[in-house]
Amino acid sequence: MDQNNAINQKTRRDFLRQTASGLGSIALGNILNPFAEKGGSDPGYRVNYPARAKRIIYLFQSGGPSQLETFDYKPALEKWHGQEIPPSVQGTQRNSGMVADQSTFPLVKSIYDFKQYGKSGAWVSELFPHTAQIVDDLCIIKSMYTEAINHEPAVIFMQTGSQLTGRPSIGSWLSYGLGSSNENLPGFVVMISKGGGAQPLNSASWGSGFLPSHHQGVQFRAGKDPVLYLNNPYGVHAVDRRRSLDFIKSMNQTQAGIWGDPEIDSKINQYEMAFRMQTAVPEVVDLSNEPEYIFDLYGQDARTPGTYAANCLLARKLAEQDVRFIQLYHMGWDHHGGLPRGIKHQATQTDQANAALITDLKQRGLLEDTLVIWGGEFGRTSFSQGQLTKDNYGRDHHPGCYTMWMAGGGIKPGMVYGETDELGYNVMRNPVHVHDFQATLLHLMGIDHEQLIYKYQGRRFRLTDVHGRVVHDVLS
Repeated sequence: MDQNNAINQKTRRDFLRQTASGLGSIALGNILNPFAEKGGSDPGYRVNYPARAKRIIYLFQSGGPSQLETFDYKPALEKWHGQEIPPSVQGTQRNSGMVADQSTFPLVKSIYDFKQYGKSGAWVSELFPHTAQIVDDLCIIKSMYTEAINHEPAVIFMQTGSQLTGRPSIGSWLSYGLGSSNENLPGFVVMISKGGGAQPLNSASWGSGFLPSHHQGVQFRAGKDPVLYLNNPYGVHAVDRRRSLDFIKSMNQTQAGIWGDPEIDSKINQYEMAFRMQTAVPEVVDLSNEPEYIFDLYGQDARTPGTYAANCLLARKLAEQDVRFIQLYHMGWDHHGGLPRGIKHQATQTDQANAALITDLKQRGLLEDTLVIWGGEFGRTSFSQGQLTKDNYGRDHHPGCYTMWMAGGGIKPGMVYGETDELGYNVMRNPVHVHDFQATLLHLMGIDHEQLIYKYQGRRFRLTDVHGRVVHDVLS
């Protein structure tokens, strides 16, 4: 054995000897985390307790859906409709600069009717008839609130725990913390549905920040090349690609030994993953073998690649392959004006697919260990932005309260949590901050949010930054 190998062997022996319980602690880690990686990417962390969810599907509705037209029914607004919001109420929250020149702020009821559904008696807008039928599978949280009032910082805050770009996203934290459960597919996949709207998205929302770059989300697109630059160029065969990767890997390993730069290891990891994905990706994105009843369930849009419905169906297929974090972005919920028509369009594109995904996961036995999340970056104001007419109005950004729902993966089904005031302007009971939501999400994956830490530039960073609590009330 040469000197270098001897040093490596000694290091391994020392590690096992010096670990608190040696091999026993590794065995305990596997018991506590039955969903640990199967030879996937390098985990930087182990779970603290048994995970309730194996994977997450996050249906992010970019633009800020109005809670008042979706799940937070406010009959008092019918009485107050057209009257000025009391200054004592309006002054409790910030308004965006887009209403700075507005001189009147009339309260506005929803133009759409609400009814109660299921054993939970949850109120659901007529815009969401399919979601209404699965309401007893959902935990609807009406008391979310955030710190950001403009789109990009609010989206970044929801996804990374900071309003500033440069922090790792939720999926990247989970990739770093838990590794991958499928060695042939990324642990973190992102899809952006087409036809939703023009609201811009910053790729930092699924970036790895200061974590090694192989933990960032991999975007799947519609079309013949679901992952850009994955296929071999014309004339390059798989054997040639394998030889070139082996040669590049040997050079990179030499450089990694000299410089110790973790980004070199990330590059090796990315090359190897891309090679394995050349076979795995075409198979998983192929929907041609799905039976007719599945397309009936998700809706005919599911036959068109890149639509929200098709991406929801693809999310189910990725969940079956144990991809740990699947993020769907659907844009177009930003309704400063023309809200009645705009939100109806969004609901038509998404409602059936949302309900179908829950139903499909449930019938396959996947919902119990898959956490599904629906929601945007903030809510909308109770008063009208712009002119209020008989059949038209808008709503401004509102960070003070908004609604999300969760299902499966350790969440209590058929529950409505939290409450806002009679005008839907402030949280009155059981507030849930963005960091509380993130702490709860990590908890369901078996992670203590205060312990998943990465040291960078002399500071210990975490997803929930410096505060956050697990919302135990919503856990099953």
